[in-house]
Amino acid sequence: MSAARAPFPPNWPWRIGAALGLAYVVYASMQLGITGARLAQGWGEAGRFLARMFPPSFARWELLLEGMLESLQIAVLSTALGILLSLPLGLMAARNLSPLWLSGPTRAVIAVCRSLHYVIVAIIFVKALGFGALAGVAALTIASMGFIAKLFAEAIEEISMKQVEAVRASGASAGGVLLYGVVPQVASRFIGFGIYLLDSNLRNSTLVGIVGAGGIGGTLFAAFKRFDYDFVCAILLSIIALIFLAEVVSGRIRAALR
Repeated sequence: MSAARAPFPPNWPWRIGAALGLAYVVYASMQLGITGARLAQGWGEAGRFLARMFPPSFARWELLLEGMLESLQIAVLSTALGILLSLPLGLMAARNLSPLWLSGPTRAVIAVCRSLHYVIVAIIFVKALGFGALAGVAALTIASMGFIAKLFAEAIEEISMKQVEAVRASGASAGGVLLYGVVPQVASRFIGFGIYLLDSNLRNSTLVGIVGAGGIGGTLFAAFKRFDYDFVCAILLSIIALIFLAEVVSGRIRAALR
């Protein structure tokens, strides 16, 4: 009789891989100087820093409101421009609608837009266009194109081609095929993508201001430099409230579209 086979044999490749990964984590921590003493010291400094932030001060509410409105405007404009530019890119990148000679280069353009973090793009536009909201709108528009055009293309590639072929067989033009064969199948998903993009840009618009691209981020960075931590706390609470409100509104819109 042969020996009984173990019901759960050990997976040695996985164990070796996990051990090597753990060893590298320990090695990387040692190289970066991450120690328990530094962590303990950091927690103590964090406690003292947070103590200086409370209670928050809303005395300069006009400056706060101006920065919040500018961030909102940056988010709305970059979202609208990003969607407007991403629609043709998504159509050209969809391999079930476009030939390879068109979809390939278009996907390369989308990949370039996705390759750089929006803060890096914002720094580039600040150098090119100067300080202000224009650089923030341009940076977030590029980031939006890289994000939403890819989603648009993937959504179009998942549609049923039977409806498209039926519209083509009826003698419709290329615009008619898109309007009656493609758009009805992806409209709800496109609206959902747009809402998510606006929600994402609203968060991102608060960060690009730190590098001089307008919005509440610039106000926040200036408050940090002045060691005005109670005003920093007020700004952070306002940002959290704005994002929470946007989350509630976008959730209601998504529920209404279902």
